[in-house]
Amino acid sequence: MLTRRIPSVWPLSEWPFNELRREINQLLDGAGSAATGGWPWSAPGFPALNVWEDSEALHAEAEVPGVGADELEVYAVGNELTIKGRRKALEGEGLSYHRQERGTGEFTRVVTLPVEVDADKVIATLKDGVATITMPKAAEVRPRKIAVKAS
Repeated sequence: MLTRRIPSVWPLSEWPFNELRREINQLLDGAGSAATGGWPWSAPGFPALNVWEDSEALHAEAEVPGVGADELEVYAVGNELTIKGRRKALEGEGLSYHRQERGTGEFTRVVTLPVEVDADKVIATLKDGVATITMPKAAEVRPRKIAVKAS
């Protein structure tokens, strides 16, 4: 029996459908059920969030356009930050969408913080669709200056 190896045009890792498969998997992995709010709210990364720290506190900014302060909840417990909210759908008689790319409904985002925070002193404000959260670090994780005594 004669066997002949047929050379591949593309290396196996670069087959043209691999990128399509990756994109479809990413889309389906981010899709939630109707019970959890559904796509895109259950997709990781909503709302978009920046978190940084200084010596005294952790700070976070979350993009929540179209969400009012009364529709936004912020929880800080230990080293976890939770942002929950709801963006209402437009309602009206005879309303007909031509395109709907902005999602509506409920969302939740939970982020593990690098240190524990003092939940009693957390401050959250909302301005121009950006929630700003200041979370003072717990006293036990703040840097302390130790007095050095001469002997």
